[in-house]
Amino acid sequence: MKNKRHSIKDIASANNVSVTTVSFVLNGKAEEKKISKPVTQKILKYIEKINYKPNQIAQSLRTGKSKILVFMVEDISNYFFAKLARIIEDIAFEKGYKVLFCSNENDDAKSRELIDLFKDRQIDGYIIIPSIGIMQNIKELIEDGIPVILFDRYFPELDSNYVIVDNHKASYNATQHLIANKFKHIGFISIDTGQTQMMDRLRGYQEGINKAGLKEYIMKLPLKDLNLTSGGGEKDIKAFMEKNPELDAIFFSTNYLALSGLEVFKKHFPQYINDLGIITFDDLDFFEIYTPTISAVSQPFSEIGQSLMHLMLTLLKENKKSIETTKIELATSLIIRSSSQAK
Repeated sequence: MKNKRHSIKDIASANNVSVTTVSFVLNGKAEEKKISKPVTQKILKYIEKINYKPNQIAQSLRTGKSKILVFMVEDISNYFFAKLARIIEDIAFEKGYKVLFCSNENDDAKSRELIDLFKDRQIDGYIIIPSIGIMQNIKELIEDGIPVILFDRYFPELDSNYVIVDNHKASYNATQHLIANKFKHIGFISIDTGQTQMMDRLRGYQEGINKAGLKEYIMKLPLKDLNLTSGGGEKDIKAFMEKNPELDAIFFSTNYLALSGLEVFKKHFPQYINDLGIITFDDLDFFEIYTPTISAVSQPFSEIGQSLMHLMLTLLKENKKSIETTKIELATSLIIRSSSQAK
């Protein structure tokens, strides 16, 4: 036989107090509402005795708060997003929030469908890595007074909260590092997209190359041909290398492109593994044990996670519409390993 689910009304009746009094105690407002300590303790002991679990749906209807957050990324199985998700989950749990994780696969239709689904469930706040065509959907969430933080990229035309890294500066510094190590024909392999983080990484590469008076070698792979975990685009990378045999270094704009590139080199150009200068944006544990070890721009996981959750908790606590938007740009670090050293 199932255990009876106790209601606030049952607790009030058993303790000879009003439902309002029980509600105040459950929500930590006993002292604020001047409920005596003996009454508060009596109710709390009874709640513990019956192992009371609040009905989350009823509670969210009553308070307008679900205590649930959404973390929407491109692909939650990607190392970068998965590691960050764990940091966010731990911080959220400490503050009494649960997190729903989902992947939009950079697909606008899927992003919109997920946002509509969560809006119907009174989600308290969103941390979103947006696909390129959902600016209007983000704007509507903001106008509804729902806390929204964009991460990794943003919409320049939209006044929104965001947390990003110094993509332009990091890319410029990585390019300068290769140039300082005497590489003169440096290729840049990236994604054909207007997303701000990729545009900034391209801009950083171009600035470094132009400052040194060198030639640009740029290849942009269609996003639809890529897998955000294992890479893709091997055929195009092979063709790019064959078209530009003078290349002596390659800068990959993402770690999954670097994985694809290393696979191409191993299969078709084994000499490149040791002869080319190689740098990638976004580090992986794999790059530290590969031979040669691969230099990488590393994003600060812990600082990103803490910044996202500190800002989210602030937005949840304060009146969202009275707070100026917060724009955070964090510094990356260049992890120099064997692959980018002078040959």
